[in-house]
Amino acid sequence: MAKEPPFSELIAATTTSAVHLETRDVYTPDDPAFLDWKAGRPVSDPAGTGWYDLVREHAARGVTFRRARVVSEPLADYTRFEFESARFNVAAGELVRWLPRHTALALLVPLADYWIFDGKLVRFGIFAGDGTFLRNELSDDPEVARTCADAFDRVWDLAVPHGDYRPS
Repeated sequence: MAKEPPFSELIAATTTSAVHLETRDVYTPDDPAFLDWKAGRPVSDPAGTGWYDLVREHAARGVTFRRARVVSEPLADYTRFEFESARFNVAAGELVRWLPRHTALALLVPLADYWIFDGKLVRFGIFAGDGTFLRNELSDDPEVARTCADAFDRVWDLAVPHGDYRPS
C-alpha cells in the first residue's frame, strides 16, 4: 500500500472520474450534523464544510463524481440521515444511487468502502464496527483497481438513482 496524500491532493490529481462505494449502514456516530438530525433538527445545507465546494470545483473542470450506497432496509438512522443529506451531494454535482442490500445478494464486492480515482488508484476506508473512522489505505495495484471498478459498475448498474429511490 502506498503512502496516502490528503483527499484534496488525490482529487486535484484526478482528471476524469472519482467513484465511491459505500456499504456500511453506520458511519461517524459522533458527527455533529448527524447528532443534530437525530435531535430533530432538519438537515440543512452544510455550507462551509468544504465537501460540496470541492465537488463543485472539480466537477466544473470535468471530473465525474459517482457515489453508490448499498443499504439495508429499513434504513438505519445514519443511512436515513445520509438519504436526507444526499440532495446537497446531487446539487454539488455528484451522481448518487442507492442499492437495497436484499436486491443484490449475489454481488461480490470488496469488504471495505472505497474511492477509485481515474480507475487507477483505490483509497479504502477502514471503519470500526460502530462506524468510527479508523484509517485509509491506498492501492495502486492495477488488479485491485480493476476488481474494485468492476464491483462498483455492477452495483451502479443495479442501483436506483437518488431522485427515484424511495426508502422503506
